[in-house]
Amino acid sequence: MKVFVAGATGAVGKRLVPLLVARGHEVVGMTTSAEKIQALQAMGASGVVANGLDRDSVLRAVTLTQPDVIVHQMTGLTGASSFKEFDKEFALTNRLRTEGTDNLLAAAKAAGVTRFIAQSYGSWNYARTGTALKSEQDTMDPTPPANQRESLAAIRHLEDAVVAAGGIALRYANFYGPGTGFALDGDLVELVRKRRLPIVGDGAGVWSFIHMDDAATATIAAIERGEPGIYNVVDDEPAPVAVWLPELAKALDAKPPRRVPVWLGRLATGEVGVSMMTKIRGTSNAKIKRDLGWRPFYASWRDGFRTGLSGACGANDEHAPSPRDEATGPCEVSITEVSKHQENPAD
Repeated sequence: MKVFVAGATGAVGKRLVPLLVARGHEVVGMTTSAEKIQALQAMGASGVVANGLDRDSVLRAVTLTQPDVIVHQMTGLTGASSFKEFDKEFALTNRLRTEGTDNLLAAAKAAGVTRFIAQSYGSWNYARTGTALKSEQDTMDPTPPANQRESLAAIRHLEDAVVAAGGIALRYANFYGPGTGFALDGDLVELVRKRRLPIVGDGAGVWSFIHMDDAATATIAAIERGEPGIYNVVDDEPAPVAVWLPELAKALDAKPPRRVPVWLGRLATGEVGVSMMTKIRGTSNAKIKRDLGWRPFYASWRDGFRTGLSGACGANDEHAPSPRDEATGPCEVSITEVSKHQENPAD
């Protein structure tokens, strides 16, 4: 298939494009910068320059390339977010989830493209109730913290528009690995090293994680055999902050995180930070595993934190085993592993 990836040089795109090429797809990557075309060509793709917020440029790019599939991976985050100003930090991403989605869908309609996959999100935005993992059938949070309302509205807009058009919305969990805040050179990891990311209160907020390479293989599964609708993309072990944060510090050979009371956490991070640390619920990957036969290479963040944070293929240290062979390109998960974890789910 000819696959058009909007946001092809972003964190997901950099892992997705080489795997698509290796599986025999023709890939056209959309980027906002002509300087990044060479990087796309190095990954085996062709490139086109367009601004996701400029409907005319998106329309030209899509109609010119005439793809079979459009994959929306456009986001606008460039560094650590402020929990106290969450919506402000996500303002560009929210525009890309609303205006950018509408522009891509309009271009898809004009070009006759009926297969559309979009990056959504699934973690803090689910209702903060109960103890069971949240499925795609569970409701979004009806009363999110005030500083997350615009971001939740943007997620709702994206999913409603994409599903109404017969597309697929992938609710990725919190990303970790190369190109994210949870990478060896990431800003959030730096906070952990400096003991500036504490456990607030009881740390009972359940976080869901997905490694960047597993996000890429899940996207391929959706491209190749997904049915219209919504899929959570998450590993097998959502965990409370009080569990995963000390383990991350341990994997980094850093001191354990500090603990602070809720009142102090609220002063530092606002209601959003307290909610993230104490109230959010985890998500389930049962649907994507059952319906698409997908399995994450990093079944748990425990393994991923130890061996998958490095931008280089292999691991966090030179003695850890590599999950790839040396001839497969820049991604940590080899093409062999992609095939194994998608096409032979019983393995």
